[in-house]
Amino acid sequence: MITIQESEIVERGLLAIHRAKELGHPVLLSEVHKLDTMDPLAFFKQGEKRFLGERFFWKDPNDELVLVGLGISHQIRTDQEAGRFFHVEQEWRSLLKDSFVSNPYSLIGAGPCIFGGFSFDPDKEKSELWSKYADALFYLPKYLLSRINGENYLTTNIVLKANDDKTFLTKVSNERTQLLYEIQQDHRGQQAGLIETKEISPKEWKNSVSAVVKELTNGPLKKIVLARELRLMFNGQVEISDVLEKLHVQQHESFIFAFESNGDCFIGATPERLIKKQGNEIFSTCLAGSISRGDTAQEDRMLGETLLNDRKNLLEHQYVVEMIKQALEEACDEVILPDKPQLMKIRDIQHLYTPVIGKCREDTSLLLLVERLHPTPALGGLPKKEAVEKIRQVEKLDRGLYAAPIGWLDYLGNGEFAVAIRSGLIQGNEASLFAGCGVVADSDAESEYQETALKFRPMLSALGGK
Repeated sequence: MITIQESEIVERGLLAIHRAKELGHPVLLSEVHKLDTMDPLAFFKQGEKRFLGERFFWKDPNDELVLVGLGISHQIRTDQEAGRFFHVEQEWRSLLKDSFVSNPYSLIGAGPCIFGGFSFDPDKEKSELWSKYADALFYLPKYLLSRINGENYLTTNIVLKANDDKTFLTKVSNERTQLLYEIQQDHRGQQAGLIETKEISPKEWKNSVSAVVKELTNGPLKKIVLARELRLMFNGQVEISDVLEKLHVQQHESFIFAFESNGDCFIGATPERLIKKQGNEIFSTCLAGSISRGDTAQEDRMLGETLLNDRKNLLEHQYVVEMIKQALEEACDEVILPDKPQLMKIRDIQHLYTPVIGKCREDTSLLLLVERLHPTPALGGLPKKEAVEKIRQVEKLDRGLYAAPIGWLDYLGNGEFAVAIRSGLIQGNEASLFAGCGVVADSDAESEYQETALKFRPMLSALGGK
């Protein structure tokens, strides 16, 4: 499967330890090796033995990149309300400054990468539900499996201190070897059974939609997104790897992610890219306006045509297009997008979709773009500031990482963030699912309620519900 000489990590590690002694602070050592073969889901599953609560999984819609992280070599977290995007970037740059990086393949997505996310609204009063996650939380994994266009690479990241020695380096090398050879390709297990589904305050949520509609009719706000929660109970502990496997089959055309923290796991299959950066190329997605899939091809086409000509949904979509275009023009020399939306069809739902391409200026920060774009009108509303303030007042739910940016950033500034919708928070033998909808002046509370029910389906199905 893989041949990695212990002498390689020991030799470079001793140099890094020497540098740590000279500089008076820890130094990152990062090594990349190519693997013959590796199943990312099996790698994630096997990591449960040693690294439960310290794992992440990421797959893009086109299978161009899969990332699986095990263990935490370095953690970046903050609950400060202001400057959290800048804080993450500065701490990441500081760690990289004096690092030893051996990446002979020079591929985006291999080498030192951090994975994590931001909360939707750091000013929202915190609840016990999201107590395991900070307003900004990122991991540099100890072991990172990167599947890039079908090829597999393993990155080992160690943050070395002045008092570390050869014995410590040998121990890491042995752990890595043992981890790789323990992996079993057949990682399927028995999923816990769903025994109860409970909607959280559905009447109150509908009343809040109706109240907001009145404000939108007579006030400066154009749109507000309101979300609600569905709580699930199971007859045993939910196995994250089993849920990931179902999402991989059922929602393959989406971004699939899992992000553990202290025993909880935020997991989902979102169709919505927020921003992707490769060198100076920028890619974003305008996704707003939705309708169900049809039972037959003819019905599906008719529903799609209805969506493409629906005034409310087209208006919602245009809000998103205008906002993303404006945000990217501030950082890009060129922004290209089509005149009209098209349809994005996934298993349970179809959306209005407009792709965006840009060429950013030199040294443009990916996290700065994430900050500018979050939240888009598809998840917050319009105008942005006023909409988020209204959500803070009206919505009983603590969104945590739901509807917020989640993704990865590498040591060269490349990376990708998705909007964490179609998602849930798994806590042992319970889970909370989240879904929201855009409320505008002509919205109807019952219709919006049914739309959120449709948006619960991807995660509900993966967890054994209907």
